[in-house]
Formats: sequence, structure tokens, C-alpha cells
Amino acid sequence: MSIVPVPLRRAVTARDPHEDGRVSTPLELLFDLVFVVAVASNAAQLHHGLSAGHYGTVLGYVLTWFAIWWAWMNYTWFASAYDNDDVGFRLLTFVIMSGALVLAAGVPQLFDSGNSGVVVAGYAVMRFGMVAMWLRAAAGHPEGRLTALTYAGGIAAVQVLWIARLWAPEGWLVATFVLLVGAELAVPLLAEGRSGYTPFHPHHIAERYGLMTIIVLGEVILAAVAAVQGVIAAGAGSEGGGGHTAPFETSATAGVTWGMVPLIVGGLLVVFSLWWGYFARENAELVERERMVWVFGYGHYLVFASIAAVGSALAAAVDVVAGSSEASPRGIALALAVSVVVAMLALSALHALADGGGLASLAPGLLVAGGCVLVALLAPSIAWAVLGVGIVAAGVVVHKVVVGSAAAGPVEVAA
Repeated sequence: MSIVPVPLRRAVTARDPHEDGRVSTPLELLFDLVFVVAVASNAAQLHHGLSAGHYGTVLGYVLTWFAIWWAWMNYTWFASAYDNDDVGFRLLTFVIMSGALVLAAGVPQLFDSGNSGVVVAGYAVMRFGMVAMWLRAAAGHPEGRLTALTYAGGIAAVQVLWIARLWAPEGWLVATFVLLVGAELAVPLLAEGRSGYTPFHPHHIAERYGLMTIIVLGEVILAAVAAVQGVIAAGAGSEGGGGHTAPFETSATAGVTWGMVPLIVGGLLVVFSLWWGYFARENAELVERERMVWVFGYGHYLVFASIAAVGSALAAAVDVVAGSSEASPRGIALALAVSVVVAMLALSALHALADGGGLASLAPGLLVAGGCVLVALLAPSIAWAVLGVGIVAAGVVVHKVVVGSAAAGPVEVAA
């Protein structure tokens, strides 16, 4: 058995953006799994808010998702360019992971009060960890020093403002959030615009985003299964468990019934269709195009957040069927339809921009959006609404497969 030594300190030099065989490291995979704890905590709060009929919860969900996504994205692009895998890099990665867990612990407080010192503390740990990462890159990569120092200074300055926001008047919370989000988004634009892009690996970035999409889809399945488990447990007279279990008393008729079958089938169709739609093309080619880098990187906020919201809406739909929800079935059906529509339109827009298509190329996606909303409004029950949305989503996949097969022509089979 051979042991691979990990150097205590290694110069943080730029990685080759064309390196052969570049794949996600075990540390990056652990990083994603730690971040999914924050994703699950945020999705659970949205689920509970939807089940209670508190649709204002969506605002807290959107705000928290930005913190999760932004910290994940910044680390992902940095690691693609400067992962030197020494002890210092690993320890700083652990620090950022710890910040994600602290943030996850404070999510319920944020939803309750609209502000949370715990969430800000967790976010600060993640962001100052990135400041240290960029300072190391500035010291080890002279050609990218200006970019690295701009990142370090910009991240630190904005983070100080996030901390100061804790003392902002309650009426200013949303406005200051929007302003600071704009400042966060401007830091990479300023840093990369001064001396060129950091040497990220396009195929590595595409793989990292793809893996995160799979993890978020896994959270969707987990949310729905946990909700069904809660119904089964309630029907058996025992307590449900877990973060996605409905926070209300279940009805006397609780238990999985045939009426839930359309919901389960529809939920699976939605998840499988979203996976198929995301991986319908090679995303590395999008990252390789200079004009698409920012669209791909930033546009995934909508993709990730909307897919995770699908899980919350499905779990809330289970609550409605089980009689353990205070929300209207129509409201939950619309929450699911809107989540699916945003995910599909975001993916369609990414592909349309990459292919140079105009608004006309979004027409099929807009028709699908209308179909999902109509199903949510007209279906006789929440279970059939979920099935209808799933059928519409699956129909998009079938259409793409048929059109793609026709365009490719017959496949030659070697003798």
C-alpha cells in the first residue's frame, strides 16, 4: 500500500486550464456534501412555510439560497484555478465547510425574524476563508496577483458591510440585502476585468456544477420521501421524523393511500425530467465560450434554487394529501409549477444564449410554462396536479429526444 504525502506548504501556482483528466477531488465532493446540509435546512424551512400557507417564506428562502450558492460558487471557481492540495488549502477548505454548517444552524432563526447573527457569522467564516485563499494565490501567482488582491479586498469589504447590516433598521433589511448582493456580484466582474480570467478548467467547472445539480436533485427526492415517511409513521400511530416532516397534526385518516400514487409518479417524472434536461448537452462548451462564462456561473442560481424548491413543494403536496397542511391545494400546486417552470426556463435560456438564439428560441419553454401553470390551476386535486406537471415536464424530454434523433439521422452500427 502506498501513501501519498500531503505537503505542509506548496506554492499556490495556477493550474493548467487544459489539464487532461481533471476531475473533482475527494475534498471537493466532501465540500458539496457539507453544503447540501445548508441546502436541506433552507428547503425544510420553505416546506414548512408552504404547508402553513405562509407564502412570504419564499423571500427568506431566496435570500438564504444566495448565501449558500455564492459561497459554494466562489470556492468552486477558485479551486478549479488554484487547488494546490497542500495542508493549508485543505484546512482553509475545512474552515469554509464549518462556516456552511454554522449558516445551516441559523437558517430557522433567519426565517423567524428576517435576520440572523448565526447566519451572518457562518457566512463571514466562509467569506474570510476565501479571503485567505486569495491572499495565498496573490503570493504564489505573480501574473494573477492584481486579480487575487482585488478579490481578497472586495470580499473583505463587502463582508464587513454584511456584518454591519445586523444593526440596520428592520425596514431596511430587504433594500440593504439587494445592495449588498449587487456588491457581491460586482467583485468578480471587477477582479476578472482588470487582468483577465483566472485559469479555471472549463470541463472541471462543468463537472462541478453537474455534480451539485445531482446533489440538489437528491435533496428533492429526500424531501419527498421524508414527507411520505411522515405520513406512514402517522398512519401507524408513531411520530414522524426529520426536517421535512410536516409541523402540523396529521388527520385521523393519515397513511399512504391510492390517492397519493399520482403524486408519487408525478414527482418522479419531474425529478427525472429535470435531470434529463440539465444533462441534455455538454455544459463544458458553454464555459469555454468567453461571453457565456458569467451567464453560466451566475445563471445557475436560478437552476439550483428552483430545483431545491421543487422538493419543498412536493413535500408540501404530500402534506396536503395527508390532511396535515393549512395551505390551499391550489397554492401548493402553483408553487410546484412555478419551481419547475423557473428551472426549465433557466436551462432553456442558458442553451438559447449559447446557441445565439433570440426570444423565439424560448417559445417552447414558454409554452411548457403555460402548460404547467394551467395544470396547476385546473387539476381536480393536488395529486393530479403533480402528475400533470410531471407529464408536461416529461413531454418536453420526449420532444427533445424525438427532435434530436431526427436531426442526428440513423445511427450506423458497426458490423
